[in-house]
Amino acid sequence: MAFKEVETIRTATGAALAVRVSQAEAEPCGIVQICHGVSEHSLRYARFAQFLSERGFHVYAHDHRGHGLTKAPGAPAGRFAQQAGRQHVLDDVDVVNHLARNRNPGLPLILFGHSMGGLVALNYILKHPENVSGAAIWNANFSTASLNRLALGILRAERMLLGSDVPSMILPKLTFRDWGRRVKNARTASDWLSRDPDEVDAYLADPLSGWDPTVSMWRDIFDFMNAGTNDALLATLRRNLPFNLVGGAEDPATAKGKSVKELEERLLRLGFTDVESWIYQDTRHEGLNEINRDEIMQDFASWALRVAQHPTKELVQN
Repeated sequence: MAFKEVETIRTATGAALAVRVSQAEAEPCGIVQICHGVSEHSLRYARFAQFLSERGFHVYAHDHRGHGLTKAPGAPAGRFAQQAGRQHVLDDVDVVNHLARNRNPGLPLILFGHSMGGLVALNYILKHPENVSGAAIWNANFSTASLNRLALGILRAERMLLGSDVPSMILPKLTFRDWGRRVKNARTASDWLSRDPDEVDAYLADPLSGWDPTVSMWRDIFDFMNAGTNDALLATLRRNLPFNLVGGAEDPATAKGKSVKELEERLLRLGFTDVESWIYQDTRHEGLNEINRDEIMQDFASWALRVAQHPTKELVQN
């Protein structure tokens, strides 16, 4: 099945997950499962999937609930669920994880997440570390507890005044709009995503991308952040789990890569032994859609091949 084709996978919670698959075109060596970011969808990773397939990886990606072509009860566009959104999202990731591994027994699986997808990926690994052989957490911002409390306070006020199922009025101004203003000589408000004008224009023209999340979805996103900043949870993982952390030196969403380096420092402080962190110069938020994307994809493929050839499953004692 070509990546542009959609396979519908039904879950126990009644969701109809839109899943895309790109089969390895060389001798299969591993699986890459993709978790996309907020306000986008899995089809935006078609070029990346093709690149990896040509190098021996099966690629699986689904649209999160509230995104793209996935349909789920209580999850219109911009909302994960009426309640327990974080858990529902992680359950969906687990369904696709099992689908990929059951179809390709014996192959190591790398879980890749971009931006919000990086938050989701790390949260999934904290719950199901046995299901992955490597973690790629890209362009993710696990902000400080104080900032999380501030954002949650704003969201509580908005929920009281507006309700949970309407787009937040304030959080987009503090995130997307603010990041756009930080780009010098910007052509559009979305230039913070990439220096490639064609990629930015494609994003702006995409009816399934660029919308503002609801108050409810923002609250769930901060739930993902809070879990990802919990050192006690990270300390439960095997210390030889390979991590691939990537950021852009001109990405306002991660304070120009500072958030990526902070995650690296936390992992190293906790004793993780296989952490690679790359901050690409002049690069903005979406490295896979940047003008230096070929370099970025090749670097990832080299790392993923190394992990696939030498998967680590044994638990390292705390």
